[in-house]
Amino acid sequence: MEVTLGLNGPAVSPLGIGTWAWGDKLFWNYGKEYDATDLQAAFKTALNSGILFFDTAEIYGFGESERLLGEFMQQTDRPVTIATKYFPLPWRFNGDAVADALTASLKRLQLPTVTLYQVHWPFDFLMGQTTLMNALADEVKQGRIQAVGVSNYSAEQMRQAHRLLADRGVPLAVNQVQYSLLARQIERNGVLSTARELGVTILAYSPLAQGLLTGKYTPETYTPPTGARKLDPRFSRNGLEKLAPVINLLKSIGERHGRTPAQVALNWLIAQGNVIPIPGAKNPNQVEQNAGALGWSLTESEVAELAAATQKD
Repeated sequence: MEVTLGLNGPAVSPLGIGTWAWGDKLFWNYGKEYDATDLQAAFKTALNSGILFFDTAEIYGFGESERLLGEFMQQTDRPVTIATKYFPLPWRFNGDAVADALTASLKRLQLPTVTLYQVHWPFDFLMGQTTLMNALADEVKQGRIQAVGVSNYSAEQMRQAHRLLADRGVPLAVNQVQYSLLARQIERNGVLSTARELGVTILAYSPLAQGLLTGKYTPETYTPPTGARKLDPRFSRNGLEKLAPVINLLKSIGERHGRTPAQVALNWLIAQGNVIPIPGAKNPNQVEQNAGALGWSLTESEVAELAAATQKD
């Protein structure tokens, strides 16, 4: 079963793989804890599991994530779908910057066209949204982009992007935002309802809350977090104690379906409709774990129970 991006955009698998960690040494320990061999095995496992949708960005590993994906795609004839992102740096102040960045991304990916091209953050600086959206619409007309998306846009910013693109006859297909059982801001700030109103698909990044929803981190097995997780108070012992009831609920629901907490958490997102989770994966085991979220469904009462257990006051 595939999901359409936007109202009538390209069709992709209902779950993707996020590749922020692919080639990234700055935030992730690429080259130490895992390497290109692990990532290639993850890529192959994804394809064998029916996951053919990968999300990357020019900024991930400073181009290395795109380059690795480009390399891996040369070794398969499966119809892989790629989403990448344009980063609105301050010195990119005219439409040519978009064309140049896209050219560089396509070169690294070894592709003539990309399925989805997203604006990574809603920064304007000197370019302005009108110039930016027109430059993206130009690329759609030229066939180098099949669908346009944004990322981290508020409801109002998404509405503006949608309007500017519509003036050019191009639909806004996607808004990629943080969304998980532990990060439900988009339900309260108008992003989710506006996306539904406009026919924009939500790509949910960090759908397992950096691993908190996998059940791997517990107060009983507490060790001080490393890397980016050091900055997140939810990974402290106190944070994990607060989270324990949610993890226990994920476990008990998972047992009914023969699934893990992570698979239940991802399935809950899919159950929201119009939402495609894009969990990260650095090795084949993580891909298999993610893929186990597909091919079954939570009951309506289980979806509601999880929503109630993670609802902020």
